[in-house]
Amino acid sequence: MDRPTPAARFAAKVTTAGPWSLRRDCPGPCHLWAGATNEKGYGSFWVDGHTVKAHRYAYEQAHGPIPTGLEVDHRCRRRECVAPAHLDAVTHRTNILRSTNHVAARAAVTHCPAGHPYDQANTVRAKNGTRKCRTCKNASARAARAAKREAPLASVTPIRPTAPTLERAA
Repeated sequence: MDRPTPAARFAAKVTTAGPWSLRRDCPGPCHLWAGATNEKGYGSFWVDGHTVKAHRYAYEQAHGPIPTGLEVDHRCRRRECVAPAHLDAVTHRTNILRSTNHVAARAAVTHCPAGHPYDQANTVRAKNGTRKCRTCKNASARAARAAKREAPLASVTPIRPTAPTLERAA
């Protein structure tokens, strides 16, 4: 009895009639992986003596080897999808910025809450890497300095009260 090829075993674990992607740039339905998955929801496939991620295997079968420094991104945002039309080889930064996580949401913000643009001239990087608006930061520092200048001096009480008899005599 002949052993099936890796491509035949892979195809047996794919459901091609998956749901349609909600993304406009993903043609056709998702091809969902019905085999084993890892703890993060990515499909796992055993080939050539080791385990590979199913979406990486699908990309390599359709487009050739993944270029060095790139990773495979699911344009449809479904981790179990192995449709070659839904997979792109992109940099890690592009992959993160395409997602819907908090990092991508922050990076998509182009203006501070006061409406000043985050451009090269108006952006300050904090020590933790976050962006700060230079205009708002300067205004806040000016207001703090003005409030400090306007702070009233503390009232001074005498150390020894004056004697009442001397005040009456004068």
